[in-house]
Amino acid sequence: MILGDNGNAVIFKMKQKSKRLSDFLQTMNLKYVKLGYHYLITHLFTLFLIPVSILLIAEAIQINPTDVYELWHRYLRYNIVSVVTSGVCIVMGLTIYIMSWPRSVYLVEYACYRPPLRFQVSAHQYLERCQGYGDLDESLMEFQRKIVKQSGLGDETSFPETFHNPSSKPTNTMATAREETEQVMFGALDILFSTTSVKPKDIGILVVNSSLFNPTPSLSAMIVNKYKLRSNIKSFNLGGMGCSAGLVSVHLAKDLLQVHRNTYAIVVSTENITHGAYYGRNKSMMLSNCLFRVGGAAMLLSNKSKDKRLAKYKLVHVVRTHRGSDDKAFKCVYQEQDEAGKVGVSLSKDVMANAGSALKINITTLGPLVLPISEQLLFLATLVIKKLFNPKVKPYIPDFKLAFEHFCIHAGGRGVIDEMEKNLDLLPIHVEASRSTLHRFGNTSSSSIWYELAYIEAKGRMRKNDRVWQIALGSGFKCNSAVWVALKNVKPSTNPWGDCIDKYPVQTFVKQA
Repeated sequence: MILGDNGNAVIFKMKQKSKRLSDFLQTMNLKYVKLGYHYLITHLFTLFLIPVSILLIAEAIQINPTDVYELWHRYLRYNIVSVVTSGVCIVMGLTIYIMSWPRSVYLVEYACYRPPLRFQVSAHQYLERCQGYGDLDESLMEFQRKIVKQSGLGDETSFPETFHNPSSKPTNTMATAREETEQVMFGALDILFSTTSVKPKDIGILVVNSSLFNPTPSLSAMIVNKYKLRSNIKSFNLGGMGCSAGLVSVHLAKDLLQVHRNTYAIVVSTENITHGAYYGRNKSMMLSNCLFRVGGAAMLLSNKSKDKRLAKYKLVHVVRTHRGSDDKAFKCVYQEQDEAGKVGVSLSKDVMANAGSALKINITTLGPLVLPISEQLLFLATLVIKKLFNPKVKPYIPDFKLAFEHFCIHAGGRGVIDEMEKNLDLLPIHVEASRSTLHRFGNTSSSSIWYELAYIEAKGRMRKNDRVWQIALGSGFKCNSAVWVALKNVKPSTNPWGDCIDKYPVQTFVKQA
């Protein structure tokens, strides 16, 4: 079984049935469904006003001018104070109500970093370099060969520059880690600014996430310094939140855009391979070296109404699930030192069970927000029957294909993609973007979902009003979802798939399907 999780992802072959990703759709809990319906109830007043407004408009259309004249002379002519007071109250009430509407958040543009060709490493070259270090015996090398073979990665993924020095081991220094992060972040941001009319001085909010590499000054400060962003920018730097941190950053930017009017926000998601590499002999900590590769993405968000016609997508929902209150979930992906004092991220045997639990809660909460009413009623009815009458009744499995046209499942590893495809009853084309991203770019941590979105665009599949579901897992343990709707037939601008899109999907995907 393969699972991409923390900033140092994990890949694991689970042969025991108990260690597979749990069949979470068969074990839904009614209390988590309530969370989703809570979102709906909070907007009940708006839903109530819609039919009332329609009735009032219908009645108003039937009134003729004579009736209005008679109403004024009989009842309102001598009550001008009451009329004015009522009018002011109505206007103020409508103003407050309209002002309280959540501001729409638009994804104007985004850019994914494309590493230079000299950074590419095939599976054979990776294993050859590992063997050349001389620290790994044959059993550890055989372990890595099996992992690499089963990983789903191709031969064009990229390692940072320090890995390509054949005369020595990669140098894990602050300078080399900074150099890698600067190449990725600035590379993505340069593309983003060049493809939009937005200038660095226009940016009001900046959110950066990197799980393992968090120097001082921060990564967000590095961006402020590089692009000379304005002094009153609202900047944030998120660390230690794993592969799901990209959607945490989007959620934070969304909330900030509700407060600050007419503002642009930039979100940068990346990970540092140089700093996160593990040079010990613990198998569970060696997994990240086999899976993680160089990558990053930068997103431009806006709450300006004028940007709706320019933007690619509108953000509809963000649903976050955090299982950190459970000790096993908290420690299932854990950064620590091995017996020799070398730092790495360890993976516990409970990681798959915790991933399944987080997924179950997240999609059960998301369901009432996105599923058609018919699916919701069937789903809810079977859960109530199971809870109150017959525990042996299996819950109805909602068809999420009715809610979304496109799926961007974090490319953490082949096994998780397989299990999501199975549990959500998806078709091969729905997970094609995830498999292709894993094969071409590897696990790029929190930015992988953006390479997947770019893949869908490069294939020419994104049409106006199409709905997109991005879902990612992260240490803690977390599962986060974002729902977007396309505002137009999206054509890719500067796309990381430009010269290789016709190679995908590779034939092995077709055979597996």
